[in-house]
Amino acid sequence: MNTRGLFVTGTDTGVGKTMVAGALMLRLRETGLQVAGLKPVAAGCRNTDDGLRNDDAELLARCASRAWPHATVNPDALAPAIAPHLAAAEAGVTLELTPLRTAYAELAAASNVVVVEGAGGWLVPLDEHLTLADLAVDLDLDVILVVGLRLGCLNHALLTADSITRHGLRLVGWVANTIDPDLEHIPGQLATLAARLDAPCLGILPHTANTRPETFAPQLDTAQLGFQSSAT
Repeated sequence: MNTRGLFVTGTDTGVGKTMVAGALMLRLRETGLQVAGLKPVAAGCRNTDDGLRNDDAELLARCASRAWPHATVNPDALAPAIAPHLAAAEAGVTLELTPLRTAYAELAAASNVVVVEGAGGWLVPLDEHLTLADLAVDLDLDVILVVGLRLGCLNHALLTADSITRHGLRLVGWVANTIDPDLEHIPGQLATLAARLDAPCLGILPHTANTRPETFAPQLDTAQLGFQSSAT
């Protein structure tokens, strides 16, 4: 199957990456595409009878076209609610690219699109050498940037976009998520992002307490990603 991978990153932690990733998956499914989600590394997982579980990974699993084993959707689950490399060190485990490649390959073999959600921001470390950006490069993923609209977002967005390009990857779209509804000059901020980011805006999401991806899926313009509909 001809599969395309999309890596959803953000300008910071807590900017709505999971909600956007889930909404993106649902929107692409509406076109008839087979869509899977991957949360390669998740920290802050809770203990369950079935092992460590993460809310973000479970949301991506619910938004997929079919059911997948949790270990495939979230290969590395860590209990400490801190940066992945610190959580891994505290848990006494090593984060490696090989199992993440394997999980991606399994999902890709049965999907038209695999949406991969990062953790935190673009350059979050996995160990003393690797970052999540290295995983995106290793899998040759196109990148979607979630910009949390709050003070400092312009600098964070432009720095992230520059780093994505320097890593040799394509920024194929960005989504503005209104984190701070009291942010001044939001139209001007959006105009600056549109002028300076070399990628289309896929959506501008309002501030709301409802973070269900079903709410925001209709607001995403996935046509600009260039997928050919498989719907009949």
